[in-house]
Amino acid sequence: MYCPYCGFPDHKVLESRIARDGEAIRRRRECLQCERRFTTFETFERPRLFVVKRDGSRQEFDREKLLRSMRMACGKRPVSVETLDEGLSGIERELYQEFDGEVVAREIGERVMKTLERIDTVAYIRYASVYQSFEDAKDFASIVKQCRTRTP
Repeated sequence: MYCPYCGFPDHKVLESRIARDGEAIRRRRECLQCERRFTTFETFERPRLFVVKRDGSRQEFDREKLLRSMRMACGKRPVSVETLDEGLSGIERELYQEFDGEVVAREIGERVMKTLERIDTVAYIRYASVYQSFEDAKDFASIVKQCRTRTP
């Protein structure tokens, strides 16, 4: 690895610590030429996971795409990006543990809905309306009723 400031190939590690819920190592480094400090993250390489869409097509799992959809559902809601990132990390961890190579898109959608339901009810309803292709107000009324019966 080269220094991001001067491009020199040698540096020393000043500090290492566990990061991202044990899925990465954060290393603080110092360049031996320019003496500037920078941070790197070391993670393991995950196997490739493909999502099987409703039409049968396959697409590589894209964490950022899923995070964008969750952020859209939480638009103008009091939900931090950190909270969403933690929820998404849990979903991602489950997917890689339970599925080998391929996962049906429905599985991912269901897990996102469960996560959003715990985080923010409005975001959950928004996501469900798109994911489940709501047709009319009855669909919204039904899911709101379900939410009311689940929360005291």
